Amino acid sequence: MSTYTKPTRPLTWLITGCSSGLGLELTRIVQAHGDIVIATSRQPSRTPDLVEEVKKNGGEWHELDVDDPSAPVSLMRTLESNGHHVDVLVNNAGVITFGVLEQLVDGDLRGQMETLYFGPQRLIRAVLPGMRQRRAGIIVNISSGAALDGYDGMGAYAAAKAALDTSTRVLAKEVAPFNIRPLTVWIGTLNTNIGNASTIAQGPLPDDYRGSAAAQMMQMFGMGKFPANSDKEKAAKAIYEVVVGEGAGAGHEQERFLALGRDMLSRLELVRDQHAHTLEVFGEVCGGVHLDPQ
Repeated sequence: MSTYTKPTRPLTWLITGCSSGLGLELTRIVQAHGDIVIATSRQPSRTPDLVEEVKKNGGEWHELDVDDPSAPVSLMRTLESNGHHVDVLVNNAGVITFGVLEQLVDGDLRGQMETLYFGPQRLIRAVLPGMRQRRAGIIVNISSGAALDGYDGMGAYAAAKAALDTSTRVLAKEVAPFNIRPLTVWIGTLNTNIGNASTIAQGPLPDDYRGSAAAQMMQMFGMGKFPANSDKEKAAKAIYEVVVGEGAGAGHEQERFLALGRDMLSRLELVRDQHAHTLEVFGEVCGGVHLDPQ
């Protein structure tokens, strides 16, 4: 593993999905510590007070629809013309489409991939040339426990998050020689408004799924009830510290993964145990399919 050197402070952060929840909390913490924030959201006109707050504290707020293929390049051109470069990219914007896999239509699947996978990828590609040139940069992808072990009815969301996670593992290898650090953050059930931003699959739910765990999950979110067990402000503080290498992050500047939320402990243990079980049961089979010497 290449040795990672932290960028010089103050840092300029580009954060998506800043109008509420984790994105807003992270924006406030970053500004409170004297760094520069380029905040973004799909419709800044809906949150004028927040836009003014960020500007008053020395930041900027830009309109950004992560689903728009041309938006990242356009935004980077604007930032560069204003004399900004991005030290830290935080891909945070997101939405959940609930539905059992049998119920999902292509539009549901593509919509989740567009927002949670293609959007972040486009932003990553937009900031990488500058980071590579400066030989410094941090890319933070806000993922989810669903990428490790999704709940019933979250197949589309889990798949999109897992796709970004997997590509980020490869990215970390590719950009390590350039002193660029990707960080995947697995978020559990935080007290954000993601439930209010959720949608239901376009296809009808087959009768056999009535009363199932997936149906109950969809009903719960449809009523705006989100079973949060962890605090977004504490999570934002942890992300900030791990990014800058202070507090909880001191001495851990090489780490590529961060899990946040009490429910994430059991999920991490489950994934670990599943892999260990597979190795125990099929380890010999795994190694037994080798090519025999000619």
